[in-house]
Amino acid sequence: MNRPASRFRWPAALLALLLAAPAGRAFVDDALSFAYEAANPYAERGWIIREDAWGGDLGQGDKKAVTAQLFRGNSYMFFLATDIDGAALRVNIYDAEGNLAESKSWQRGRFAYAEIKPRSTGTYYAIVEIISSPEERTGWALVYGFQRK
Repeated sequence: MNRPASRFRWPAALLALLLAAPAGRAFVDDALSFAYEAANPYAERGWIIREDAWGGDLGQGDKKAVTAQLFRGNSYMFFLATDIDGAALRVNIYDAEGNLAESKSWQRGRFAYAEIKPRSTGTYYAIVEIISSPEERTGWALVYGFQRK
């Protein structure tokens, strides 16, 4: 007669999973809020900030490649952010041949930025890196915008 007890194991496990999920999403959601915050002043200057975003968590020194289709004639800005105080991030943009393609970039605390005006339409790679962090894993988010010039 263990039937009633086993009937409650599956729902209890599902409930535990659902309660844990928001904490994991908050990790990236908070970083995403900071990334959009960094992009906001450019939106006010006429840049179109895309709703497309990437995110995840990485350990110190880890890198992640994100692909983006960019078009010749537009300028693009990529904004990388984390919600971890004391973390340092970097984002660099490479073309399909692996050449550094950005025109400028910077890192300031929990934010990093790269700008590119592609010489040709094609696939480009934003390489996200956690330079340092007080945490074992650091949540990050990357958003981008463009301007036709």
